[in-house]
Amino acid sequence: MTTMPTTFLKSLNWKKVLLWTGVIFLVLFCLAPLLWQVLTSLKTNDAIAKLPTVYFPNSQQLTLDHYLILGGKFLRYMLNSAFVSFTSTLICLAVGAPAAYTLARLKIPGEQIILACVLVVSLFPYVLLFLGLLELVKFFGLGNNYLSLIIPYTAINLPLTILVLRSFFQQLPKDLEDSARIDGYNTLQMLLQIVLPMTIPALVTTGILAFIFAWNEFIFALTFITRDTLQTIPIAISKIGGASAFEIPYGPIAAATILGTLPLVILVLIFQQRIVQGITAGAVKG
Repeated sequence: MTTMPTTFLKSLNWKKVLLWTGVIFLVLFCLAPLLWQVLTSLKTNDAIAKLPTVYFPNSQQLTLDHYLILGGKFLRYMLNSAFVSFTSTLICLAVGAPAAYTLARLKIPGEQIILACVLVVSLFPYVLLFLGLLELVKFFGLGNNYLSLIIPYTAINLPLTILVLRSFFQQLPKDLEDSARIDGYNTLQMLLQIVLPMTIPALVTTGILAFIFAWNEFIFALTFITRDTLQTIPIAISKIGGASAFEIPYGPIAAATILGTLPLVILVLIFQQRIVQGITAGAVKG
């Protein structure tokens, strides 16, 4: 009787056991905050405030009221965030791709100086630009306008977009471009019809990074947009209040957080294959 457990333990592949244990622990560790937010958004106020903490609520402790409280007004905030993020990302890629291709393929005077400046700007804390951008927004009268967010988001994401895309363009074989020139393609045609289709994973990867930044940005959105109908999701979540100054509406805040994160999750899931291709392609030369 005692030999069965011993034989079973000896037959185990302990490397695989430790590997899967580590993987499961890592996944739970990463997803625990998100799962807790989901549970909080679905629990009743009594279940949220109950002690000891209710980790696994029963059917009577579950509700959708926190989502219903947000109403259709929250959808307007999501549409504002989507418009600003999508527009700034599209402009960033439209401007960054030609600039990156120019730095990767064309020999221009002061190329290294330009690259150094782009690198410095990409590492510069964007929060320190706040006062300068505020003065520009006031000077050009862009307050309470989508452009007051689209332009800064594009400018902040543009250096990183140029650096990432340039590295991908450098890895493409030049033989294709030489053949295209022989066939009569000019630089713009070659970029649009040959180079960009081959770098779609890189475009998707950089585009999603720019989109996530614009979607989550708070400081500029809080200051440059004061009109309620134009505000974005981070500002909408920060404005959720309770019935009194001493009440923290954990349920509605959790529900708003889940709704605000859901589009990003869906976006990543849709383009996950392209993202993986972009990341792995950037790690391999040639």
